[in-house]
Amino acid sequence: MAPADTLREAHPTERAAGIDHYVSDADGIGGRLRESPEDFRVRELEAFEPEPLDADTGSYPALVVRVTLRNWDTNDFARRISDALGISRERVSWAGTKDKRAVTTQLFTLREVDPDDLPAIRGADIEVLGRAGRGLSFGDLAGNAFEIRVTDAVSEAPERVADVVADLRAFGGDGEEPGASDPDDGVSATVGVPNYFGQQRFGSRRPVTHRVGLAVVRDDFREAVRLYAGNPSEAEPDDTRAARDRVDAAFGGGGGDAGGADAVADSTADPAADGTGDGDWEACLDAIPGKLRFERSMVHRLAERDVAPDAPPDHEDWRHALEAVPSNLQRLFVNAAQSFLFNRVLSERLRRGLPFDRPVAGDVVCFADGDAPDELYAPDTDRLQRVDEDRVSVVTRHCERGRAFVTAPLVGTETDLGGGEPGEIEREVLADAGIEPGDFALPGDFDSAGTRRAILLRSDLDVTFEDGDPRFAFALPSGSYATVLLREFTKRGPLDL
Repeated sequence: MAPADTLREAHPTERAAGIDHYVSDADGIGGRLRESPEDFRVRELEAFEPEPLDADTGSYPALVVRVTLRNWDTNDFARRISDALGISRERVSWAGTKDKRAVTTQLFTLREVDPDDLPAIRGADIEVLGRAGRGLSFGDLAGNAFEIRVTDAVSEAPERVADVVADLRAFGGDGEEPGASDPDDGVSATVGVPNYFGQQRFGSRRPVTHRVGLAVVRDDFREAVRLYAGNPSEAEPDDTRAARDRVDAAFGGGGGDAGGADAVADSTADPAADGTGDGDWEACLDAIPGKLRFERSMVHRLAERDVAPDAPPDHEDWRHALEAVPSNLQRLFVNAAQSFLFNRVLSERLRRGLPFDRPVAGDVVCFADGDAPDELYAPDTDRLQRVDEDRVSVVTRHCERGRAFVTAPLVGTETDLGGGEPGEIEREVLADAGIEPGDFALPGDFDSAGTRRAILLRSDLDVTFEDGDPRFAFALPSGSYATVLLREFTKRGPLDL
């Protein structure tokens, strides 16, 4: 691994999300993703076995379908098919949410739906598979297989891809030689990158979700509301920026420019509003456009209760306003805060030159998921073991064979931090954020027990070239991000991914 002072610095927006560097120092290929939906193909690696279609509907009320979508957001498709069937959106379930500008193949369950009633929906191919006794959930997704084309890459793309692959092979601990020696023929290798949470977790244009979550964990619901409803970003349209400026004025000022230079300098220390604002929530509602429906819902609750802008930060009125958003978004705030802290731990580990593919004393490892599909390097974080000094060499051999993975915490109330230098990093990151594990004992949907997550994202990568465009094929376990791997090759900002 390169010394900390020679690591290539990440894009400013990534640094605001806790991602400080690239692993590979090789130059990027540039280019663009998703020039068309067909350039980004995602296929679920299914971990769900349906019953036959003629199974008893009393015991197996859910119809299981495999759907290939073109240019459809998963949530939008769920609303579309529920409307077409005349059923509640709650009767539509899936295991993983996919991006819109892509061609995606995934499973859905439709409770109490007859196959003959399935509608024809533009941009959707629906294949009936069978029945199930319950709806799909996130645990039913083993991972995803990707086929991604990068357009408008530099002419030196084959050589640069080969250079990046060499760096990522070394980082991931792969001792095998790549499958091709001529860069123009492409390359096949096992590569590794830090298992960062990608920019999508925090917002690409306005990375604010984790900052809201950090405020919640600090019991500052007032600042959480301001960060979400106010706090304009330069990347936003003029009307939404003006609306957020008006909200900040009601609070009495604020940081502004979510994800900008101040956020890069310290994403955990938001310059809060001073409480001397006019508190004119009705004027804020007049300014907030209808497309910001969650922001309007929050401010509407402030107006209903005539909340004073200088009310204590932990006052229940602020929490009541934040709870105007759906419960899944409430959980996402805290999850994003955990993700940001996890990214910070990985960035500090990288800066210190500690390995990702093997443990050092004090690390906590998990073991491989024996039920995962063959094409996945999938960790099972329910099986954890602390690595003492006398066990480092034994566990290292397990990691080399893909049987174990080093982890870092997604901090929550039940988190046991590591020991040695890894534990020192974890405690320093939490201290810098002003947070302790016990702070995640929060009301309602904000509460989180925490878990651990593998720090190395390893995958078997195949890169080919067609008409000069690189095509990347690889598979990742659920919860990992394709863009975290691709950023090492493009060396471009999150909005280009």
